[in-house]
Amino acid sequence: MRGPDHFGHRGEDHLSRQLELTVNRESRLPLAVQVRNSVRELVENGTLWPGTRIPSSRQLALDIGVSRSVVVEAYEQLSAEGYLETRRGSGTTISARGQSDEGAVSTLAPPDPELALKARWDLRTGTSNVMDFPRQEWIRCVTAVVNDAGRQELGYSAPAGVPLTRRVLVGYLGRVRGVRSRPQDLMVTAGFAQGLALTCKVLLDRGHTTLGVEDPGHPGEREFITSSGLRPVGIPVDEDGLRVDLLEESDVRAVLVTPANQFPTGARLGQERRERLIAWAHKVDGYIVEDDFDSAFVHPGDQLPALQSLAPDRVVYAGSASKTLAPALRLGWLAAPSELMASIEHVRAGWDIGCSGLEQLAFTRFIDTGALDRHQRKLRAEFHRRRQVIRRQTEACLPGARLTGIDGGLQAYLQLPPHLDEPALVRAARDQSVLVRGSRFYTLTDASRPPALVISYATVDCAGLAKSLQVIGSAYRQLAEMP
Repeated sequence: MRGPDHFGHRGEDHLSRQLELTVNRESRLPLAVQVRNSVRELVENGTLWPGTRIPSSRQLALDIGVSRSVVVEAYEQLSAEGYLETRRGSGTTISARGQSDEGAVSTLAPPDPELALKARWDLRTGTSNVMDFPRQEWIRCVTAVVNDAGRQELGYSAPAGVPLTRRVLVGYLGRVRGVRSRPQDLMVTAGFAQGLALTCKVLLDRGHTTLGVEDPGHPGEREFITSSGLRPVGIPVDEDGLRVDLLEESDVRAVLVTPANQFPTGARLGQERRERLIAWAHKVDGYIVEDDFDSAFVHPGDQLPALQSLAPDRVVYAGSASKTLAPALRLGWLAAPSELMASIEHVRAGWDIGCSGLEQLAFTRFIDTGALDRHQRKLRAEFHRRRQVIRRQTEACLPGARLTGIDGGLQAYLQLPPHLDEPALVRAARDQSVLVRGSRFYTLTDASRPPALVISYATVDCAGLAKSLQVIGSAYRQLAEMP
């Protein structure tokens, strides 16, 4: 797939004139997919570095003997995925975002670890409680799987996931979240990010140009959606969740939501709005992407079944083990309508050949033995204690501020008095070695929301939360007294 000229000559100008690629015309993969995969591999293995110029679509097409449209399609997809960038007068170059090394940062990645090391307390969202990862339980599951593995288990697994894993996940999600699906309609993905990328690609192929997103919401997801070729359209959120009435006034036909515990406000989408949202999807012949990212940490008494349970034909249900276990596992899942899953599988076949089968089987055993339920129950109790500390400290140290949303999840939304200077409070906290973000960081277009702080308690224990909120409280009182 790559010629000898590439080795030991990273970034040299001759790569702008020649790129050694081959295509297999007997392969079942389309030629554009082969070209895209070849260039992507050269970037990810370090052969092509950021700033390296590559041939124009016309020149590469001549070099490898294909039509220019094949290369144009491959380049467009690579650009959408962040591997290439084109500038007038400079040609096409490898993007810094496409480099797969330690310096690369995903749009869905957690906060900058170097900055966190310089601070005493990091209350920013995007982190997971990896310190309580159940190492011994996981080792036992991995050991059992490896010991029992035969030829089939050690071979290639199905791109959509190991059949046993898909069956167990369908049963598990039905038991704990009311998800209504079948093993053939569920796909194991490399985390939520891949599931979102696959869904965006299928929507784009079906003529969608926009994707509704909650406002406020996850800024990394908005950037990710943009890089996938769709335009994110902000739909405001209030204390009852997504404003479905404003969604109905928009021109979007697909929307990404966090109904169990809206990120970052903590609002729960009530039954009436859920039904209205489903009705909207049917009316516009559209889809709802349900990101069920932290429902495991919502008290069962405060939970409603997954939105997907109301309309399996209109909702793409997405989840992952990143928050419940560890992001490093890269385990996620999509439960999609049957007719949509066929398209998702087609796209996935051109991207990779699936996730690690051994990891999937270890996770399957982790579920079957009850270890996942035990681990989540333990974390839910700990996070509840941390949230109560935030509640008490808010009342004591930030008079006039209000903790909103349901009592659960991984972050707390502290609504501040309307007159308080949110950016000034964030800066003052940072000066005192507390990293925290205000609501403006999460807002797309809705400027009407009052100031707020979003406090993650995924990685800070009760004592640390108490002390950090005392520090924030000191700055808060000073700002509140300013004319």
